[in-house]
Amino acid sequence: MADDEARSQTTRVWTVPNLLSMLRLAGVPVFLWLVLGPEADGWALVLLAVMGVTDFLDGYLARRLGQTSALGQVLDPVADRLYILAVVVGLALREVIPWWVALSLPLRDLLLWGLVPLLRTRGYSALPVHFLGKAATFNLLYAFPLLLLGDGEGTVATLANVFGWAFAIWGIGLYWWAGILYAWQVRTLLRGTERRAAA
Repeated sequence: MADDEARSQTTRVWTVPNLLSMLRLAGVPVFLWLVLGPEADGWALVLLAVMGVTDFLDGYLARRLGQTSALGQVLDPVADRLYILAVVVGLALREVIPWWVALSLPLRDLLLWGLVPLLRTRGYSALPVHFLGKAATFNLLYAFPLLLLGDGEGTVATLANVFGWAFAIWGIGLYWWAGILYAWQVRTLLRGTERRAAA
């Protein structure tokens, strides 16, 4: 009975944390439209704030309500990556951030995705989320709204731009540091386990 209950928890789809991650995914095209279409920066900032809150809540509620699931373990990081990709592309096209910033973040993800086939030879599909990766996302969640707010004139815009770049630099650094640690974990795993035979 306990095993069946645990299994039902890990295979559940319609949980509160998963719905929050889906909401974050649904906000990605809306954000791009707001920033690149009518340039409704006020609404874009509100959406960024909501997406940031859902990023915190989905993990918190999954632990608090005991609603961790296999889908959630995939959905949460995918939502984070697509969110970050959409925001950096939108801000780069608006010339709020330079293109080297926009390219540096998805480049790290592409390099890590290249390690997934190696993980699968050992029976793994992904590595667990590292706290440095969450810290990087946390910094970027603060950086993007501030940088968008800083795309204007006046004291508030100037301060937002300064703090936004502070969070962005820390976020990018932690993002790549976490990527290096993930790659090192993969190397350690490959050296310490045997290749699984193909089914």
